[in-house]
Amino acid sequence: MKLGCIADDYTGATDLACLLHRSGASVRLHFETPNSAINSAYDIEIIALKCRTAPVEKAIRLCCAAGEWLLEKGASTLYWKYCSTFDSTATGNIGPVAEALMELSNKTQILYCPSFPENDRRVFMGHLFVGDQLLNESSLKDHPLTPMTDANLCRILEAQVNSSVGLWNLLEQRKNESFPKNVHVIADAIALEDLEFLVEKTPSNVLLTGGSALAMPITKKIGLVKTGHNLYPKPAPASLILSGSCSDMTIRQVERYVGCGPMFQLDPLNLENNGLKDCLDWLHSQSIKVTPLIYATSTPEEVRHIQNKLGVSEAGNLIEHAMATIAKSAQLKGIRRFVVAGGETSGAVTQALGIRSVEIGPEICPGIPWVFAEPQDNPIALALKSGNFGAETFFTDALKKLPI
Repeated sequence: MKLGCIADDYTGATDLACLLHRSGASVRLHFETPNSAINSAYDIEIIALKCRTAPVEKAIRLCCAAGEWLLEKGASTLYWKYCSTFDSTATGNIGPVAEALMELSNKTQILYCPSFPENDRRVFMGHLFVGDQLLNESSLKDHPLTPMTDANLCRILEAQVNSSVGLWNLLEQRKNESFPKNVHVIADAIALEDLEFLVEKTPSNVLLTGGSALAMPITKKIGLVKTGHNLYPKPAPASLILSGSCSDMTIRQVERYVGCGPMFQLDPLNLENNGLKDCLDWLHSQSIKVTPLIYATSTPEEVRHIQNKLGVSEAGNLIEHAMATIAKSAQLKGIRRFVVAGGETSGAVTQALGIRSVEIGPEICPGIPWVFAEPQDNPIALALKSGNFGAETFFTDALKKLPI
């Protein structure tokens, strides 16, 4: 293994695996840290964790355990992957985990760059833009778990770490000025060539961290080559879409699916009182020749209403548990193709299905591949979608990308 990566949620990990898979190197993705008996025969190993909104101490413990496994199995380079919108709470977990991994990997500085130009995430003068909007002016300001109310990444990071935070802006980069002396360095990047510059010019004592796009140039730097493998398993055709994300794009994707297949909306307040029986009865009444969509996707106003009634944590846990139960029931029905929208939902579904590691398959759109879980004679296919990724037609695009 040459590159070992740790991601703070499941959709972010598949996003990373998707972009690294483009290099032609062999990539394996694990959901949670494997046991010590599992060895690596891959160029790149990625460990996906559910730690984006976990308590800081727990996130550090999970990520360090993952880092120790990767280093023990021979990783020459570690990479800490978080969301391209720098999603985090006021106290972490981006900065605190980065500090812990810096120490674990014997580095002395950390570079941060969440830019993902293909998906319109760019950092300029230390401020994160989503398209032509500042982060705090985009729909991310209404995220139900990590509302992003500040676009200044230096300011966000300063609240999470103890050491100095500095900026390596584009003007300094293009003047070939030396790497900043700060322990924590936010780096500008607005295009792929800027990411390539960062990977090439960042000193070896610096831990690289960021979105999935910054990891792509690493494959060239450490000499990974194409293996030519492009044969994928062929799962049974029955499919299901599960959407727990409440992002602006997912709302539009759900609306666009109207008329494409049967749909069932989960109401958290009804779930609290009556459970899942109506939904499960509905699911099992559907023909395997159609693709049902079960969704908890709601507008920001509806989400706030539900959170006021149930509490933020309880509302989220209720939906995660429901989606996990539905996925397991669907698996027993014979469904083997799952399209899942939302990071927390993807984590809950993947865990419910008992999936520990996957092979990376065809790319649906930038940052979202199909992935395949064993057993080979009856594989499960997953498309795990970050909330704001994909076109409005993503659900039908994903289903078309995987031939029956």
